[in-house]
Amino acid sequence: MDERGNHMNISNRKMTRREMLKVAGLTGLASALGTPRLVRAAEIAAQPAEEKLPQVPRRVLGKTGQSIPILLMGGSMSFDQRFDPKLAEALRFGVNYFDTAYSYAGGASETGIGNFLERSGRRKETWITTKSMNHTPDGMANELAASLQRLKTDHVDLFFLHALKDGRELTPEMAQAADKLKKDGKIRFFGFSCHDGTVVDLLNKAATLPWIDAIMFRYNFREYGNKDLNDAMDACHKSNIGLIAMKTQGSAVSFDDRVKKFDSTKFTHPQAVLKAVWADERITAAVSQMDALEKIKENVAAAVDPTKLSEANHEALQQYAQATQGSYCAGCDHICGQALPKGLEVGTTLRYLMYHDVYRDPERARALFAQLPAAARQIEGVDFTQASALCPHKVDIAKHMERAVHVLA
Repeated sequence: MDERGNHMNISNRKMTRREMLKVAGLTGLASALGTPRLVRAAEIAAQPAEEKLPQVPRRVLGKTGQSIPILLMGGSMSFDQRFDPKLAEALRFGVNYFDTAYSYAGGASETGIGNFLERSGRRKETWITTKSMNHTPDGMANELAASLQRLKTDHVDLFFLHALKDGRELTPEMAQAADKLKKDGKIRFFGFSCHDGTVVDLLNKAATLPWIDAIMFRYNFREYGNKDLNDAMDACHKSNIGLIAMKTQGSAVSFDDRVKKFDSTKFTHPQAVLKAVWADERITAAVSQMDALEKIKENVAAAVDPTKLSEANHEALQQYAQATQGSYCAGCDHICGQALPKGLEVGTTLRYLMYHDVYRDPERARALFAQLPAAARQIEGVDFTQASALCPHKVDIAKHMERAVHVLA
C-alpha cells in the first residue's frame, strides 16, 4: 500500500463481457440499486491492462488511523493450502484485509493464508487479523506465537481476543500484555470480537478503555433499531474505536414462505444487507465469508457502486426482519438459558445451524457442532416451552434445536 492506503501491484487483466456483468452484480441488483454506476464500474474493469480494476472503497479504522477496505475477506473456512484463488481474486479488487483465527478450520485458515502470502509475495500490502481463544495474558501471547508461525509472518496488523463474552477479562494485566506485544512488534493493534448476548455490555466497557483499538461484533439489519446497541455503538464511536460488523446477513436459522416474498424483489438480499450496514457511518467495514469467486464478485459489486439504498429498500429489509424474527437467534443465552439445563448452548448451536443453512457450509457446521461438550448437544427430554416464552424474538427453540441435532450430528 502507498501512504494513502491505496493498492499497488494489483493484477489488471481484461475481463469478458460476461465477467463484467458478474462483477457488476447484475443478478437483479441493477434495477433496484441503479444501473448507471454499475455499468460504469464494469466498463472500468474492461479498460486496457494499464487501467485499474474498480477498487472497493476504504475507510479509516478508528484510532488506528489506518485505511482498510469496507469489505473484508472472512477466513472462517479452509483455504487451498497451496495457492487459494479466492484470496488472489479478493486482492484484485482491493480487498486486502484477511480475517482469520487458529480456531477456523483447525488452523487450515491461517496456514492457507500464510502459504498464499509467501508464494505470492503480497504480505506487505495485506492486512492480517487473527484471534486468540485464550483470554489470559500469557495464553494469548502463546497462541499468537503459534499463529505467526502458521501465517509465516513476524507480526499481524490486528489481534483480537476471540468470541469474548465476559468484560471482566479486559483487565489491566491484559492491557499490559497487549502493550508489550505492540512494543515487541508482534501486533500493531489490539481488540476483541463478540457475538453473544453480552455485545452491548462489552461495547460499553470498551468505550471506557483507551487500549482497545477495534472491535468486531455481530451487527445486522435486524438490530438497527436496538436502542441499547446503538447507544453502545455511539459510545465506542465517540471513543474512536474502530467498529467492524460481522454476521451481517441476520443469523437466520431457517427460512419459510415469507422469506421467498422478500427474495422476489429486484435486488439481491445479501447485497442489500451489506449496503445497509455500510450506510452506518459508525461502521468501518463488514467481514464476509466469501467461499466462492461468485460471492466475491457479488459483494464487490455492492461495495464499488455508490448508489444508496432507497427508503423503500430499507423498509423492505425491516419488513423482512419482522416477518422472519421467529427464525432469528440473537445468541442471548442468558435469557432463554434461565429455563434450560446447565451446559445446553442454544445460541452456539443455532449459530452453527446458520452456518449450515445460510452460509451453506455443512462440513464446517458439523465439525464445530461435534466439538461442543456432550451436555451442549443433549436435548433428549428437554422441555423448551419456558425458554421459547422468554425469547425476545419468539424463536421456536425446540423446533430449531431438534433440527440442529438432526442435521449437524
